[in-house]
Amino acid sequence: MNLPAFDPRLTRRQLLGGAAAAGAVTAFGAVPALAQTGFGWPNVTRLIESYVNDRKVSGMVAALAFGRRDPVFIARGVDTFARPRLSDADSIYRIYSMTKPITGMAAMMLIDEGKLGLDQPLYEILPAFKDMKVQKVYDGPITADNLEPAIRPITIRQLLTHTSGLGYGIVQRGPIREAFQDRGVVPGLVTRLQTLPVFRGTAVPSLKLFADRLAEFPLVYQPGTRWSYSMGADLMGRVIEVVSGQKFDDFLQHRFFDPLEMGDTHFQVPRNDADRMTTSYFLADGTLIPIDLGSDSVFMDPPPFPFGGSGLASTPRDYDKFLHMLASHGSFEGKEVMSEAAVRMGTSNLLPATVQPDPNPRGLGLDLSKYGFGAFGRVGKGSLASIYGWAGAAGTVGFVDTRTGLRAGLFTQYMPSEAYPLIDEFPAAILADIPSLLGGA
Repeated sequence: MNLPAFDPRLTRRQLLGGAAAAGAVTAFGAVPALAQTGFGWPNVTRLIESYVNDRKVSGMVAALAFGRRDPVFIARGVDTFARPRLSDADSIYRIYSMTKPITGMAAMMLIDEGKLGLDQPLYEILPAFKDMKVQKVYDGPITADNLEPAIRPITIRQLLTHTSGLGYGIVQRGPIREAFQDRGVVPGLVTRLQTLPVFRGTAVPSLKLFADRLAEFPLVYQPGTRWSYSMGADLMGRVIEVVSGQKFDDFLQHRFFDPLEMGDTHFQVPRNDADRMTTSYFLADGTLIPIDLGSDSVFMDPPPFPFGGSGLASTPRDYDKFLHMLASHGSFEGKEVMSEAAVRMGTSNLLPATVQPDPNPRGLGLDLSKYGFGAFGRVGKGSLASIYGWAGAAGTVGFVDTRTGLRAGLFTQYMPSEAYPLIDEFPAAILADIPSLLGGA
């Protein structure tokens, strides 16, 4: 079956994006930190069953918990229509942009340790970013007559909050997007189907080379002026390498995955775990078309470099441990993984004071009247400021309320994620279950 005609810019954005997903979670700001053993989350269960029974997805798993309690896993369906393995807490999913909060918290660790400054200029770490040029016309020509000097240097804060002005191949269109693809400035993997224009582009073979080539491109906005979804998380991986003296993936392994016992979270999925790897589907005219088989996923190949913005595969059980650590203000099973100060900073609004609302947002926008932004995750404002979360392009979402201890994850695999309204339905189902939980269901 041929894929239908679609807008390549929007689809690329959907494939590795995830900005829309965190918005609905702000409804939980008033939920008390209460839970009852054995509570079944009936509305969440019905939601999952409806998608699986109608064959909208092959399988779906939710992970839900309060405070330091063990999560409740609700699982229905199979990892792939082609094999009978039932989906469960150990099914392996491409979490795409849910990688970003992990990268963000890694940066928070280094800031907390005094090895990195929140408002430190990026060029002090990566000198190639010192004298940046900016497009005068957004997504216009990348020739000298459409370029002007940056009015201020890019900072670490700007990287963390997508306000650096860096572009993103899944958002930009026109000459700069084509040039990103041609030059291998490609921040993620989706499928081996390179013949499809939306999947075109082979990434350069190292994180250093990725950073060096990205520095050659103009910014799409002046630094610190607009929220614009970017390759900041991928570039942050290189910053972490230089500052820590460790390879980025090694840093995550030693500082997060080992102490959190996240044994199934990888940039490259071991082939001996193929039986638990889900299949990724593209939804075309209501039909799910496999674009990356669980039995032979592109995620089982060595990645060109560890993509800090979209590169991780994980399980519901593993990602819940990361959220558990955030909900516990940095601790996990009696061990301090991050300091409380680092968690509180990373999950707070870090937007620069110079950022202005965009009257004509392009790509993935952020409503600055309703939301702030922390370390690669969206946060609420006012009484909802304790909500922090982000989502992945293939139907995954994770968030935490650091005040009440609520943590939640949803995992399935279909693209584009906006094809179904799960982003809104999942938080709504949780909210609908709260009265029963508090009333002695």
